[in-house]
Amino acid sequence: MSTTMHVTYEQYEEMIQRGDFAESNDRFELLLGEIRVMPLPDPRHEVLIDILSEWSFESLPRREVWVRGQQSLGIPALASMPLPDLAWVRRLDYARQRPLPADVLLLVEVSGGTLSRDRNQKARLYAQAGIADYWIVNVRKRRLEIRRGPEGEVYRTVLTLAPGDEARPLAFPEVALPVSRLFPS
Repeated sequence: MSTTMHVTYEQYEEMIQRGDFAESNDRFELLLGEIRVMPLPDPRHEVLIDILSEWSFESLPRREVWVRGQQSLGIPALASMPLPDLAWVRRLDYARQRPLPADVLLLVEVSGGTLSRDRNQKARLYAQAGIADYWIVNVRKRRLEIRRGPEGEVYRTVLTLAPGDEARPLAFPEVALPVSRLFPS
């Protein structure tokens, strides 16, 4: 669901600061100038974020990366403020400014009912923003889709991994995620 009203990144920030969304139980994100309501996650979606978070904390070098779950990413040039399910960002002080695309080391979306949006609209957005390593957890097909090499609105490389395969983030290639950890038998 989206609104017909288009807003700039700065207008959206002002709306947040004014508390325009404070009375709502919904979560919102700004995608290419459109304010969108985030769908409520189901238990499987939440467990997959838990698994990815646990793997991140176990695997990453301490104090080098922030692991952020369902927190905003600022993409002012594209009038966007998505809420990715998981993001690894450079360990900087984000108290005054949201992480920007240059700060992102890995971005992950867990996709059940949002698979089409994550493969299309969000993939185009993240490619345009220069996100080098974008992963989609395809819940229905039990696959991990990895997109790399952003060029314009597309990713030059798309890999699909199944249980039995391992994923290695570009920023930390020594770290491996067994896909079976996401989708145990």
